[in-house]
Amino acid sequence: MKRFRFMLSFVLLCLATVALAQHEMPTSKTQPQSDAQKSFKELKSLAGTWHGPVTIDPPQPDMNSGAPAQVSMRVTSRGNALVHEMADPNKKGDPTKYDHPVTMFYLDNEHLTLVHYCDAGNRPRMVARTSPDGKTVEFDFLDVSGSTEYGHMQHAVFTTIDANHHIEDWTYLMPGDNPVHAHMDLTRAQ
Repeated sequence: MKRFRFMLSFVLLCLATVALAQHEMPTSKTQPQSDAQKSFKELKSLAGTWHGPVTIDPPQPDMNSGAPAQVSMRVTSRGNALVHEMADPNKKGDPTKYDHPVTMFYLDNEHLTLVHYCDAGNRPRMVARTSPDGKTVEFDFLDVSGSTEYGHMQHAVFTTIDANHHIEDWTYLMPGDNPVHAHMDLTRAQ
């Protein structure tokens, strides 16, 4: 009897795995992609490792404008999410000691959404809008979880130039509602 239950459990697990393996994003050849789906596909095409300088405006005492940045992007969760990580390539090692924010992109119904897991200890959520040419995806602030004592990320823009070049513009809202802009001109490293 134990063997029968084991075999039944195993068969059900195999069937569930096959069903999940056949799962695809909810689009079909007869149903056109929404703007959110097109934008998400464009962002997923940026998967890889990127390098480039970061320009900070206005300059901040603890931020080196023109310093190198490394961005890595990878598609995960059966294509349903995109992980974006920023790091200083000169500071290898423990991400609990250095800035290492992580951003997750995903489709939420018909909206492309990002959640930014910030080094300031909060999680702003933003919703995308696209440009007519589909090469620019702009994210507007929706809400934030966690403390905003040290400020929070407020806005982000991703502009695809070509397969090996893209630009990221991030706006951080400092305490007192003072915006700081970070502009990254990134080229593909891998």
